[in-house]
Amino acid sequence: MPTKEKAKVSAKQPAQVSREAKTAAGEQVTPFPTGEVGEERIFYRWKAPVRPFKKRDREYYTTIAAIAFLIIIILGFLREFLLIAVVVAFAFVSYVLAAVKPEETEHQLTSRGIRTANKLYRWSDLRRYWFSEKYGQAMVMIQTVVLFPGQLLMLLSGTDKEKVRKILNERLPYEQPEQTFLDKSADWLSKKVPLEKESTSSAGKSAS
Repeated sequence: MPTKEKAKVSAKQPAQVSREAKTAAGEQVTPFPTGEVGEERIFYRWKAPVRPFKKRDREYYTTIAAIAFLIIIILGFLREFLLIAVVVAFAFVSYVLAAVKPEETEHQLTSRGIRTANKLYRWSDLRRYWFSEKYGQAMVMIQTVVLFPGQLLMLLSGTDKEKVRKILNERLPYEQPEQTFLDKSADWLSKKVPLEKESTSSAGKSAS
């Protein structure tokens, strides 16, 4: 019996020595998994709308309808019926996003990853994060390693932004992506061809 126990001990020792030897020699060793052991811990949680929202006035819808109608007339002469369907679908989606208020969802930063919209995105599947703003609403953007969804968007309404930053800094690099050609074109177009005028309050501030 003692001989068998010694054999078992000696059989385990080479694997341990081998790992330590690799570390001492400067060789890369696969780290033990972190954040996956034991129960999942929630570091921070909050509720927020699923997307930025801005209440639009009648002028916005009129402008969208006029632009869509003009494009449809041009495409009709060119007999591009497939593109007409695309324009109609785009106009409809724009109307729905502007008219329907988004529902709320819960976001969680946990030991295993980010839980949003009842789905877990593990830290190993996330690449980087940065802060952004739309319609005056602060949000955190997180790029994933998969094609869909390529980015996670979480509004920071009613949250401690610095606490979110601290948790993310410990797990992901902060890196603001450069604007693409399409992003720059969209910004230029929105400034040159605004779909609605500035609100009365903002106009009053600029006048004062």
